[in-house]
Amino acid sequence: MRRRNFIKLMGGVAVAWPLAVRAQQPAMPVIGFLSSGSAGSSNDGRIVGFSRGLNESGFMEGRNVTIQYHFAEGHYDRMPAMVADFVSRKVAVVAAMGGVNTALAAKPASATIPVVFANGSDPVQFGLVESLNRPGGNMTGVSFFTATLEAKRLGLLFELVPTARIFGVLVNPTNDNAETQLKDIAQGGLTLSRPMTVLKASDEREIEAAFETFAQQQANVLLVAADPYFYSQRETIVALAARYHLPAIYEWREFAQAGGLASYGTNNLDDYRLAGIYVGRVLKGEKPADLPVMRATKFEFVINLKTAKALGIDVAPMLSARADEVIE
Repeated sequence: MRRRNFIKLMGGVAVAWPLAVRAQQPAMPVIGFLSSGSAGSSNDGRIVGFSRGLNESGFMEGRNVTIQYHFAEGHYDRMPAMVADFVSRKVAVVAAMGGVNTALAAKPASATIPVVFANGSDPVQFGLVESLNRPGGNMTGVSFFTATLEAKRLGLLFELVPTARIFGVLVNPTNDNAETQLKDIAQGGLTLSRPMTVLKASDEREIEAAFETFAQQQANVLLVAADPYFYSQRETIVALAARYHLPAIYEWREFAQAGGLASYGTNNLDDYRLAGIYVGRVLKGEKPADLPVMRATKFEFVINLKTAKALGIDVAPMLSARADEVIE
């Protein structure tokens, strides 16, 4: 009887002990992932890259960290409420991804919550940090400066289609970079001595209307300015460019992979991987003020030769040789 009672007693302890340990385990930290674009697919380079960076820092979603996602779907005015939700949930860190609008929306949260951003703007210009090497506050991140490369893209587009007479330009006016982009584009137009037809769009209806106007005004080529919402609408935009027979250049390689003529920018996967690494370091206790803003150093020029052929463009061999990737 004593042996049976002992076994029964130990059985009860064996069941209760793990429950007690689980009850004492601290809750997993929560990352508030804020994006101005759309959720995309499971193989989206942004999400894949961010996850890789977290993994490199020792964190895996569902195992030792939780991620709360908010996507604004291009409606930038929704982001302050999303940030407020993160604050109310007391997330451990806010990852403000995709466009300076996202970082600006998250900035008020930095009073109490660390913020790691990733966008193509100058973070000093927009007051996100005091300097690149010494952020000085509760924000840091990755800047790939792609929003300042519109004149460069115009030059590449002219090399691709040297017979172009009228350049169409599509800009999102709700992007905080729009003013800087327009100045860059105007300077590019002066350098090329070509007229620029600049149209603004911030939703699908306006994008379709812009393409109709480009056709009416006989634009020969198109620059789609850097913008997270345009990125989320890349398949629609590329399809419209094909319908109107407009050779176009874009910010990200994913546009060229979707059938766009060309792109010039950084690598989305690597940019977001760096952001994931920084989020992991903040979760481990490092302060944003001590983490210099990381800058992208590699820029990729991608040409889709299949699209060029469909548009009747004969890409010069020397230009193809300069490309980092040629899609055939």
